[in-house]
Amino acid sequence: MSIFEQRESEIRGYCRVYPVVFKSASNARQTDEDGNQYIDFFAGAGVLNFGHNNARMKQAMIDYLQEDGVTHSLDMHTTAKASFMQHFTDTILEPRNMPHKMQFIGPTGTNAVEAALKLARRVTARHDIVAFHHGFHGMTLGSLACTANQYFRGAAGVPLNHVSHHAFGCEPECEGCELGCGEQSLQRLRQQYEDSSSGVLPPAAFIVETIQAEGGVNVANKQWLQGVQQLARDFGALFIVDDIQVGMGRTGSFFSFDDLDIDPDIICLAKGIGGMGTPMALNLIKPEYDKLWSPGEHTGTFRGQGLSFVAGDVALEYFDDDTLMQQVKQKTARIMQKLTPLSQQPGIQVRGKGMIVGVDLGDGDKAKTVVNQCFKKGLLVGACGTGGRVIKVIPPLTIPDDDLDQGLNILYAAVNEVMQ
Repeated sequence: MSIFEQRESEIRGYCRVYPVVFKSASNARQTDEDGNQYIDFFAGAGVLNFGHNNARMKQAMIDYLQEDGVTHSLDMHTTAKASFMQHFTDTILEPRNMPHKMQFIGPTGTNAVEAALKLARRVTARHDIVAFHHGFHGMTLGSLACTANQYFRGAAGVPLNHVSHHAFGCEPECEGCELGCGEQSLQRLRQQYEDSSSGVLPPAAFIVETIQAEGGVNVANKQWLQGVQQLARDFGALFIVDDIQVGMGRTGSFFSFDDLDIDPDIICLAKGIGGMGTPMALNLIKPEYDKLWSPGEHTGTFRGQGLSFVAGDVALEYFDDDTLMQQVKQKTARIMQKLTPLSQQPGIQVRGKGMIVGVDLGDGDKAKTVVNQCFKKGLLVGACGTGGRVIKVIPPLTIPDDDLDQGLNILYAAVNEVMQ
């Protein structure tokens, strides 16, 4: 029996899907202790947008350590933090005319969501939050209340209150979607908020993912998202976009919503924002709301992680010009060209945006079999959605074309074999 079976908690999950001991990794490949290589279409669930052990980031971190750079600072000022913030301002915020303040919180996505919910409730003096079917926002109690998956919710041990879930306005091919269901839900909410005798009060905030990654790669309809934002504006609620898994260039632009003509009040970022897997989370908050925080009201021991600022600063260099984003668009076309023909088979849907694509098999057991077969053939890919019925393709943005093609061939063959 291995040390993991002897001592690691029963709650471990991904290691059961990939039952080997990994020893090293580079860009889009991982190698186990026996020397077997695996193409990585999982990429840390969106953390490793720039690949494993990105050479530029690794060297910057080594240099910083050798110079005795500050590795932990709570929220004190450091040169590494200043460099990251200035770069983020110059490259991301100012070109978009975004006045948002940066709030660094505990280095996980769930903590970013917790902070966003707290502030929305402070701003509006309301309790309730509107979230959406199939959404995933984290595992701590506040964010878990916004998460829709009953398996995750069931572990809370206490009631998950002050959140209501409504139909997600996805494109018609998405999981569980009936064309127009999201729009109808927004209309019902508007009617209820306008009716002083409905017993339904407007919420503190609406929180939404533009692409429900864990929920099954469900892509939001542009007009529906704009409708959510308008509903929030009309009734004095905040509009929060959770861009934790699909931001940082995943869809061919820094934010997943750059082409959607929306203007969130709070944007939650984590995962890829730390560069090469180093932990960081960041909320972007409009100044008129940020000023309502009092110093220290939301803290976190690791909100000043120096190595994350260093690696994240290098990651921002990928957005100083359009080279990587053009490559993402080319690779997106490559992915869709290979996988879209699968949708011609009964019961299979292929959907996505940029380099996050879902292959919905409609059956969790079949999807699990595909994941297992891919693993045996040297491909790491995960399942998501209700019952794990959707194969999620989310490789590093920097994956070489040869690795991408080889991985797609493995996945295509596995799906064909299982679905025959």
